[in-house]
Amino acid sequence: MVAFDEPLPYIGVTPFQLVSALIILIVGYVVAKILVGIFKRGLRKTKLPPLVIEFLGRFLAVLLYVTVIIVALGAVGVSVSSLILGLSAVIGLILGFGLQDTLTNLAAGVWIAALRPIDVDEVVEVGGKTGKVKAVGIMSTELLTPDNKLITIPNKLVWGSVITNYTRMPTRRVDVDVGVAYGTDLDRAIKLAIDLMKNHPKVLDDPEPGVVITALADSSINLQLRAWAKTEDYWAVKGDLTKGIYELYTREGIEIPFPQLDVHLKEK
Repeated sequence: MVAFDEPLPYIGVTPFQLVSALIILIVGYVVAKILVGIFKRGLRKTKLPPLVIEFLGRFLAVLLYVTVIIVALGAVGVSVSSLILGLSAVIGLILGFGLQDTLTNLAAGVWIAALRPIDVDEVVEVGGKTGKVKAVGIMSTELLTPDNKLITIPNKLVWGSVITNYTRMPTRRVDVDVGVAYGTDLDRAIKLAIDLMKNHPKVLDDPEPGVVITALADSSINLQLRAWAKTEDYWAVKGDLTKGIYELYTREGIEIPFPQLDVHLKEK
């Protein structure tokens, strides 16, 4: 039976060292979580936005976890100084082989957190991907799509792309397209559409709702209803107006045509 202070076969580490390293890992992990929590609670008392707080919290967590791992390795007899030197050499080698994208993503994450073109829980479009911002980490940004898919985008692509923020502004314009048949009384059709929008409880009075003619298409005169609503009411208003204009025009006898093709056969 091996004594508690005698090295184990093959690995040359005593049971005492293994237990000490395990205790350091467990206690260090718990302490790191507590410190990160205290750090983030302290930042929340400032005027920093939630996105910046989350970014700084994740950055501190990574530093603390790396420190705990190094201390645990030191407890089993690994030379910490040589380990740090080795890590530095590895990092230098990695950067020398063209993985400087890591630093680029890190720098981009700092700029995103500082300038805040996006923020947590905002709905944005980045690089052709649309979703709600869940987090901006050290290396990447996470978006949650409406159908519950989690998209991870490297920060350098977020910072280097055109960003469309759908929910940053307090109000949005709701556009609903509808076509009416040629020969329709346009003044009447427009007035009915405007009345529909004005009577909707979530459509704002200022700016006033309006209707414009957008095209003289092959089989219809295309109209666009334009109503302003609070950003959180956008989809509700769009759905109501789309359904409402169809029902209203049907009830009032205004034809909404659909594309059709007439084929004439010529007999010889």
